[in-house]
Parts: sequence; C-alpha cells; structure tokens
Amino acid sequence: MAQRHELPSKMSEAQVAELDSNPPPWLAQSRANKSTTARPVWVDLKCDVCGFTEAARPKKWWPTFTYMTCDFHNIGDVPEPAAGLYREEVDGIGTRFIGIVDS
Repeated sequence: MAQRHELPSKMSEAQVAELDSNPPPWLAQSRANKSTTARPVWVDLKCDVCGFTEAARPKKWWPTFTYMTCDFHNIGDVPEPAAGLYREEVDGIGTRFIGIVDS
C-alpha cells in the first residue's frame, strides 16, 4: 500500500508521526475498515443514469467519482468531460457499478 500511494521506503519518526496525526483519506478509511471496535464503513452508491442504489463496504480506497453508473449503461449516458479533462473508468465498484472520474 505504501508503494501504491508513493510513500518513501524509509521514513523518519517525524514523518511517520505527521502521517499518523494527519492521515490522507485512503489511510483513514483503511484504518476505519480494520478497527474491531468501530462499525464497518459503508458507502451509498447511486447510478446517475437510472437511480439504482446499493450500499457497499469498499475493499479499497476509491477516488472521488464524478459519475457512477450501472455496468450495463453506455458511457454516452453521462455528460462528456469538460474541456481539458481526462476521463477514467473504475470497474468493480459494488456489485454492478462503474465509477467515472474526470480529472
């Protein structure tokens, strides 16, 4: 996970303390999912095309999605990305969703 999020292979105690006191969203969610005393972290997924909803417990950190669609909808069913933005699709969200990220 450290490599995926571009953390250095060696960190000083001060760097670790800073990361621990101000965790990025992916680390905070990972910790919440692993806590034995906290309730599981759930997210509500909703298709921006047909309105289908589902609650899911993420198995990994997901980016902030611009749109969420069921996997059987056409990509043209959601608005085109704004000029200059790059569109990426993330498969396997919940049981049937594709997350769309415009960045």
